[in-house]
Amino acid sequence: MSLYEEIKQRKEKISVIGLGYVGMPLAVSFAKVTDVIGFDISKEKVQNYLNGIDVTKEVGNKAIEETKALLTWEEKDLRDCKFHIVAVPTPINSDKTPDLKPVIGASKTVGRNLTKGSIVVFESTVYPGVTEDICVPILEEESGLKYGVDFKVGYSPERINPGDKVHRLETIVKVVAGMDEESLGDIANVYEMIIEAGVYRAESIKVAEAAKVIENSQRDINIAFMNELSIIFNKMGIDTKSVLEAAGTKWNFLNFSPGLVGGHCIGVDPYYLTYKAEEMGYHSQIVLSGRKINDDMGKYVAENTVKNLIKADKQIKGAKVAIFGITFKENCPDVRNTKVIDIKSELEEYGIDVKVVDPLADKEDLWNEYRINPCDINEIKEMDALIFAVPHEEFKFLNIKDIRKMYWNHKPVLVDVKGMFNRKEVESENFLYWSL
Repeated sequence: MSLYEEIKQRKEKISVIGLGYVGMPLAVSFAKVTDVIGFDISKEKVQNYLNGIDVTKEVGNKAIEETKALLTWEEKDLRDCKFHIVAVPTPINSDKTPDLKPVIGASKTVGRNLTKGSIVVFESTVYPGVTEDICVPILEEESGLKYGVDFKVGYSPERINPGDKVHRLETIVKVVAGMDEESLGDIANVYEMIIEAGVYRAESIKVAEAAKVIENSQRDINIAFMNELSIIFNKMGIDTKSVLEAAGTKWNFLNFSPGLVGGHCIGVDPYYLTYKAEEMGYHSQIVLSGRKINDDMGKYVAENTVKNLIKADKQIKGAKVAIFGITFKENCPDVRNTKVIDIKSELEEYGIDVKVVDPLADKEDLWNEYRINPCDINEIKEMDALIFAVPHEEFKFLNIKDIRKMYWNHKPVLVDVKGMFNRKEVESENFLYWSL
């Protein structure tokens, strides 16, 4: 009997290692059709889940309360499983090189608890070669088992889009890869238990790793192009949003817009690709150029905020500015690698007093990562400028009259990073308006 059949008949269990934005939806979804153990090294996070609190806001409190998955921080529970899915983050170091510590740590944990006949599938975004060249030796060393004989591995890149209620785990085609035909068959069949959109069987593990890392690199480059256009059009005094709306009437014009590119995917994954390219003796040109533009956009927004404060005859040192939205994207609590922090840091270099409003941001992560305590929207009064950095749904109920009350005098400066507001309407109310 295949491992897939045993899992289907609940004779063997699936484990999910790393219960974040990727792992928790996987654990909840698989637990509807088979036996699942969800593991995370954070006892606090697991305790929140056990209390019915979805810290990721990806599946909702109700789904967390009702899930039949066994959630644990005890790694010995992994010994009861034969199909392991590693879904830990893969961040970058301060020098933009890959930080593989989480995936190495997870490999050690799985290795210590690996049993004969198991399959280990990695979902973490990595450069081609990490699964077989780095993770497999760790699994062998920790378990004492032989790769390809006692256990097998595969790769299935995560494609979850945090905060997206349309493109969910079950509705996105899943790329799967295995070390051989047998493991590929089992891995594909297991994922097909939950993936309504179906699976795509990649030619090899390295092909699947490469496919994932270029998905976000492509998006990064396209957004960088929009950001560069925004810089050019701002110098020309042309509204970028209007230009894109006009160009968008052509059937094959790609629908991208300028903005801040952060988070743990688009702002990180390209560096994994360029790191491996450098190792192979090739210096990336397009990918790194796109990254450079996107990495500098927070500073660019801050500089234009200062320019508009000067136009409004405001004294820069001691000026009061409120930033609306600190997460890396809209309608999502995740603050990891947010580029909004670059706006705040740059403004503070000018001696500006900056407050942050974000009802969605994970307050604990916000404090631990950046030492920021967000303000309530009612505390925002007598401001010199407002910056709408992240277009959360919670902000869209605000109209111009609501916003005007937050300023202390005439010539209010409004910086609208993502073009939430209507430029003509705002300018007709005598705001100094600026947008990407």
